[in-house]
Amino acid sequence: MKTIDRIATLLKQTMGLDVASVGILLIERAVNERAAALGSLDADQYLLALQNVPGEMQELIEMVIVPETWFFRDREAILAVAKLAREKTIQRPASILRILSLPCSTGEEPYSIAMALLDIGIPPARFRIDAIDICTRSLAIAKRAHYGRNSFRGKALDFRKQHFTTAGDSYALSEDAQRQVNFSHGNIFAADFLQNEPAYDFIFCRNVLIYFDRETQQQALQMLDRLLAKDGTIFVGPAEAGMMLRPGYASAGIPLAFAFCRKAIQPVVARKIEKIVAPLKTVVVPPAIPKKKIVQSKPVQTPDSAEAILARAMQFANQGAFTEALNLCKEHQHLAGPSAASFYLMGLIADAQQNTSHALQLYRKAVYLQPDHVEALTHIAALLAAQGDASGAQLMQRRAQRMKEHSDA
Repeated sequence: MKTIDRIATLLKQTMGLDVASVGILLIERAVNERAAALGSLDADQYLLALQNVPGEMQELIEMVIVPETWFFRDREAILAVAKLAREKTIQRPASILRILSLPCSTGEEPYSIAMALLDIGIPPARFRIDAIDICTRSLAIAKRAHYGRNSFRGKALDFRKQHFTTAGDSYALSEDAQRQVNFSHGNIFAADFLQNEPAYDFIFCRNVLIYFDRETQQQALQMLDRLLAKDGTIFVGPAEAGMMLRPGYASAGIPLAFAFCRKAIQPVVARKIEKIVAPLKTVVVPPAIPKKKIVQSKPVQTPDSAEAILARAMQFANQGAFTEALNLCKEHQHLAGPSAASFYLMGLIADAQQNTSHALQLYRKAVYLQPDHVEALTHIAALLAAQGDASGAQLMQRRAQRMKEHSDA
């Protein structure tokens, strides 16, 4: 095994990073920079330093992870958690809501959540956000709470006037929002990670699972399952939604939020479907006719609309009934013709079944029919990264980001 491959293996063992998701060139650049900082070491010498010099693994991790985030980046998810949190404060007037942001990067996500909850009228004493990241440099930026223009994107920037003050060339976050977030260093693959912490009402774990291979993803999902309250909600990234279509979980039915809850809790999507699906109609036989045997007719079901069929398909997929969901997708296409929505759902199902090549084809069909389908583009990027096509993945991710910024504008 090459030395660089051995270093990549150590990174995976430490932080779960799958080299295929970022490309070996990124690892090589980080190793070369750290080897130069330690005195022009060659690869073998750096491997020894990595294994023996205290803190060097952390230094390499800091080089490998490049944070890319901004305030209200996932606006739909953040606004959704604010509404759900307000409902819970009404239902449980004596409780304090617990929210986890993992990883929190440089703080834009947990601070966005804090601002959203404060803006919707939830008292500061009623919620607390734990924000955790493996990068100490990112945490230092988050704790300082001063941000440049790159942290503010799009046109919906009213929150900046309310929660920030100008500080030279940067913006300083209000202390009211800062007090709601508790930052700490942590590694989700550490044996004692949040071991003694109570369960969380809401967990944000967005756009990190895509950097793990299948086995490591399952380890992370088991950890998240342990941390989530029985009636809690977990938010993942659009490219990770397929991973949550697994036994025990269902979509919360919140458009573009990519939120999931335990199946024991009735998801919002189920209530919507009940209103969409047409009721059964029974043909009533007239009163008895002399000398003839009366036969009660069977119920006749009114044909579903294409929209209702696709909604039922999503419901089956959420329950893990993939065969039924696929059959309904085909029925939808027979009724309404090929659609981006049906191909996207079929792609999610193929992804959940670990049929990567078929999932990639289905996502591409969705994008062909709807070029601005951000979720399908993001899934394509994730699958290409997992296959080692770093340049293709970056191209799709940039395209998805352009589509999302255009939509937000």
